[in-house]
Amino acid sequence: MIKHFLNLEWKQYFRSSYWQKNMVINIFMVLFALYFVAIFIGLGIGLLYLLKEGFPDQDPFVVANNYLFYWIIADLLMRFFLQKLPVMSVKPLLTLPIKRATVVNYVLGKSALSFFNFLPLFAIIPFSFMLVSDGYETSLVLTWMFTMIISVLIINFLNFIIEAFSAESEISFLPIIVIIGVLFGLNYFEILPMTSLIGSAFLAIAHHPILILIPIIILGLCYGFNFKILKKKLYLDSSLKSKVAEVNTSDLSWTERFGDIAPFMKLDLKLIWRNKRTKSMVFLLFIGVLYGLFFYPQPVYREMTFMFALIGIFSTGFFLINFGQFIPAWDSGYYKLLMSQNIKYEQYLRSKFILMVISVVILFVLGIPYVYFGYKILIAHFAAAIYNIGINTHVILWGGSYNRKKINLDKKAAFNYQGTGAVQWLIGIPLMIVPMGLFGLVNWLVGFAAAIALLMVLGVAGIVFHKKLMKFITKKYINSKYKMIDAFSQDN
Repeated sequence: MIKHFLNLEWKQYFRSSYWQKNMVINIFMVLFALYFVAIFIGLGIGLLYLLKEGFPDQDPFVVANNYLFYWIIADLLMRFFLQKLPVMSVKPLLTLPIKRATVVNYVLGKSALSFFNFLPLFAIIPFSFMLVSDGYETSLVLTWMFTMIISVLIINFLNFIIEAFSAESEISFLPIIVIIGVLFGLNYFEILPMTSLIGSAFLAIAHHPILILIPIIILGLCYGFNFKILKKKLYLDSSLKSKVAEVNTSDLSWTERFGDIAPFMKLDLKLIWRNKRTKSMVFLLFIGVLYGLFFYPQPVYREMTFMFALIGIFSTGFFLINFGQFIPAWDSGYYKLLMSQNIKYEQYLRSKFILMVISVVILFVLGIPYVYFGYKILIAHFAAAIYNIGINTHVILWGGSYNRKKINLDKKAAFNYQGTGAVQWLIGIPLMIVPMGLFGLVNWLVGFAAAIALLMVLGVAGIVFHKKLMKFITKKYINSKYKMIDAFSQDN
């Protein structure tokens, strides 16, 4: 049966309409993976020498085990945001005489073959060989190595348990942040020395191989818990059950002042507030408001005036970037219906434009207290806001005409790459790198005032030529209309 499952997934992948379209991204991801593999191999080979040099009076094997706590929390945090449980189209299988346990075991077994599980091995195995070559007992090192492999699998299944419990939360990343924060805090304030406890546990298992049964039992419990969770959800009618929820109506009458684009604005605002991915994205706006606090409190960054443009554009344009890059994919679920109505495409796009402009103004106003760190910062944020309104709004709308991937609005927003294509990666060049480069170059050649003036002139020019730019962008969307309808009808 497993062979049949693999055969079905192989055919599904290579027969997908997106296989050839995503070839460039797939090649890029392979090169990216090889880059990390090379780094981890180098780390595994050189770690023993680094520990001997950094801790000449201590046993490097003991020191390495004491740092395993930080590796565990970093691995768990990275997996939560980047690793997803492997999916499989199971609905057609549920009508066939196939045991649900077989399907669940296949999905969980497939997760064990994740790149996230193999990557640590490229450091663990070379490091183990280096320990043996340095004179450590082979049996001790092998026991430790197998314990580490089991720990990697435990983290793998523990991540899915945490995701399962946080999936229903509006801020779905909060549980993992709380767990990691509490563990780190207990260790930092020496309330519960996690570094020495975990290090001692791994050393005890390495010296007493019988204790390896403990992590094996923990692995079995994590696997069984995941099995139980998935099996409960594996019913044909589970997706047919409708959620009973209280509908909170909001007064959106203020949108009427925008005239004929008001219905589209209402539709966007309702979409943003009623769906998990867009709603959690709104909560992430706090990152945009507080982004400057990562830099401005430090004197070294306040001297780097060329950074002000980048921080200002990102801070005032956080909603613009995160919301705008997926236009019109937000409406992909009903895009075909929307395009069958007697509406003007320019009104549809203008409603998105107005929402992004409003967000830029709000984020700039909320960022006014940054003047505490210097008046130049406030001036740079103002120029960045003008640039965002005049240039980046049009750039992001133009880039949206190349979107060809459907978005699932029920998924969380944090580090969710579903619906992301090459457009989302490339659009960052004109959005962030170009204005930062122009600002930095003029600031270096002429001065800060001239760099600010350049951003403002470009932004004002974009505002002045707004109607002409919108006509050009609208024409591009109309030309791509049927391609987007066909693409949004596909399952990514």
